[in-house]
Amino acid sequence: MIIPVENPVFVHEDFRTQKKTEELQLDNIIPTSKTSSDDDVFLAPEVNAFGHQFRDYADANNERQKSVEEFYKTQHTNQTLDFVKKMRHEYGKLDKMVMNIWECCELLNEVVDESDPDLDEPQIQHLLQSAEAIRKDYPNEDWLHLTALIHDLGKVLTLPQFGGLPQWAVVGDTFPVGCAFDESNIHHKYFMENPDFNNPNYNTKTGIYSEGCGLENIFMSWGHDDYMYLVAKENGCTLPSAGLFIIRYHSFYPSTTYTARAKYR
Repeated sequence: MIIPVENPVFVHEDFRTQKKTEELQLDNIIPTSKTSSDDDVFLAPEVNAFGHQFRDYADANNERQKSVEEFYKTQHTNQTLDFVKKMRHEYGKLDKMVMNIWECCELLNEVVDESDPDLDEPQIQHLLQSAEAIRKDYPNEDWLHLTALIHDLGKVLTLPQFGGLPQWAVVGDTFPVGCAFDESNIHHKYFMENPDFNNPNYNTKTGIYSEGCGLENIFMSWGHDDYMYLVAKENGCTLPSAGLFIIRYHSFYPSTTYTARAKYR
């Protein structure tokens, strides 16, 4: 896939210097709206499609939660460093298919994310909703609209024409491998079944890495995030680095906690 952007908007290195309140402001690389009026921003609902709080994994009696927990049990057991390296080598060839962006978006009509406790609709709806919501919040940042539209396109990996990977190898929260699994990961207990859990080369705080090596030098669990990042990068995508960062790490939810940020900095 090739991702062209005509006249891309490259934001200034210091995002905090932007003066227009409707433009993107970044706080530790996490986009936050600075618009003060509710009429000018997208208002997210307070509950998900099932009437529950977003990202609530604690309700053991909820059928959706049961299937999501089973998903994470399988994912945490199988996402090893060796598996990640194998997938990056195989899919880094980018030899599966050539298509334009909208053709790829339409393929997601066939994909429902089994790891998502909040939504059981085809993923194309999520792409369009994300892009439109961000366009309302940040009307002048067209690169961010595009980033929102394509951020989950890597989920086509579940389809036969892209190799038909099981969902545990495509969706769900991502996390570093090759070092100890941080307790901020959802359903952390299932990592005990992962072969790397008791490997002395991998189960220390830094594992195979050096302190302060930088997130870009860490192997993340394999999935749609890393695949779409490789597609964009290797095709010479003109999105700014912030867009590529969002694509690559948008499922890395442990990074939103203070302790995890301190660890992976």
